[in-house]
Amino acid sequence: MIILYLKSLNKVIRDPDPQLFDELGYDDLLWVDLIQATSKERKLVENFMEVSLQTRQQVEEIETSSRYSEDEDSIITNSNFTMLREGNFIVEPVSFIIKEGVLISVRNSDLRTFTEAGRKLQINYRSYTTGYHVLISILEARIDLDADMVEIIGKQIAALSGSNNDVDKSVDKIILLEVSRLQENTMILRESIFDRQRMLSGIQRSERFPNDIYPRVTIMIKDISSLISHADFSFERLQFLQDTFMGLINIEQNKIIKMFTVLSVIFMPPTLIASVYGMNFSIMPELHWKYGYIFAIAVMLLSVFLTLFFFRRKRWL
Repeated sequence: MIILYLKSLNKVIRDPDPQLFDELGYDDLLWVDLIQATSKERKLVENFMEVSLQTRQQVEEIETSSRYSEDEDSIITNSNFTMLREGNFIVEPVSFIIKEGVLISVRNSDLRTFTEAGRKLQINYRSYTTGYHVLISILEARIDLDADMVEIIGKQIAALSGSNNDVDKSVDKIILLEVSRLQENTMILRESIFDRQRMLSGIQRSERFPNDIYPRVTIMIKDISSLISHADFSFERLQFLQDTFMGLINIEQNKIIKMFTVLSVIFMPPTLIASVYGMNFSIMPELHWKYGYIFAIAVMLLSVFLTLFFFRRKRWL
């Protein structure tokens, strides 16, 4: 699908007729947004804007040159946008091209950031005179959403940490898997934010953007640095929780091993006594004694109580 944002009267056209491009010029366009575009739609935009749209493989490359680059008449920049889907973060790469002041965005998912940027553009279109301003607006909306996602992770970590205060609740596999899931989400979000920092650094070094954009870029870079620090803190907190939960598991296992050890030691003396009287030698005086059975049971019980007393005295129980 193609969405055209026209400068005249802030008009928005979705799925335009291909013949419309014959009537338009660069001065009429502000933003061309491609969402899951077909090869025919991509070719239409390429021919009209005289650019070559990047493939998904090119967008996903991690080299610095693939994050931000300039040629004679256009600027190409790519960034990863994080989405929350079924409790997990996934990354959606997005490509941007600016030529003749027109922004071209290529994406394969319906992202909340673009919806928010489009809404702001329609409400206050006078603030978006060029595609450069639209791009910065998209990045500002994205950073705000990144901050919300960092806050979401922080709340989930706090809830997980609160469950650690329940002394009656044992640590199970589900809790450790939840810690692992949050760690993965935090790393994905941090990498996405760091990717945005590289993109903005390229914009800050460029001389093609309008002068009123650079102060906004500086503020965004500071915000991103703050978000990265917060994401690092969240990851360290998760690592601490993981170590705590593993320690609790070790304590529970040690209690079980200790219980079996104590039981085995307690029953060793009675077993020894039973073994001795089980030999049935004729020289045993208790063999034909009518109280022999009761005597043997009493000695066994006495050995158990003496062992328990010894353990209590040593504070092993």
